[in-house]
Amino acid sequence: MRSTMYKIKDVADRSGFSTATLRYYEDIGLLPAAERSAAGYRLYDDSTLERLAFIGRAKQLGCALGEINDLAAAWDSGRCGPVQDRLRAKVAEKLTDAQRRIVELTVLAEDLRRAATALERPRPDGPCDDTCGCVSDTSTAGMAVLERAVARGARRASEPGDHPIACTLAGSSLRGRVDDWQALLTHVVARQPLDRGVRAVFGSTVPLDEVMRLTAAEQACCQFLSFAITVDARGVALEVIAPPAAIDVVHALFGEAAAD
Repeated sequence: MRSTMYKIKDVADRSGFSTATLRYYEDIGLLPAAERSAAGYRLYDDSTLERLAFIGRAKQLGCALGEINDLAAAWDSGRCGPVQDRLRAKVAEKLTDAQRRIVELTVLAEDLRRAATALERPRPDGPCDDTCGCVSDTSTAGMAVLERAVARGARRASEPGDHPIACTLAGSSLRGRVDDWQALLTHVVARQPLDRGVRAVFGSTVPLDEVMRLTAAEQACCQFLSFAITVDARGVALEVIAPPAAIDVVHALFGEAAAD
């Protein structure tokens, strides 16, 4: 029994691809050559719509046309297994690439955040210098903010029974710890607000042993902070809680959740 035949406009309406795209896909072999009516119109059947649905899904997953053409060769076999195997491999590649780009964007976002902080400093009365943020490396801005936050918090009264807002590290040890945290926090893909703290959500590339090592080390020197490492269906995250007087320390070291 002959299947229903569609003109190119009908296929465009049903598939979401423009008529120009359909012609292009046919020209490059992504779609088989269409039949022609007596009047010369292109005619397509249901199998074309199914193939276009598959192409649309592959595009949604970030596949380029060359990759889709390779997948289409498996599609032509009429068996799902080979298609699924090839698509699974492509998805794994795309996932790795997406996670890499997330890390790169996270690093860029942290650099931009520190630069924005530096550019809020008082400007010099004259040419740009190392203090204005225009020409200086702002990678140590987080360190300066942390030192000021700890000093400011230490001067405030703590609640009865609370640990004093102070860090037992000093000098190069404190700077080394901040550097370690900044390196680890490049794996953060999102920050969520908590009451008196922040929840840092890590990507799949985060080294769990480093999360545990740094958390234990930080708890030992900054006992006014409370930590919880969560591993569940949402992924891996670090929750950091502090007394109200020390919330600046949390934000300086671990970042601040984006405003809604």
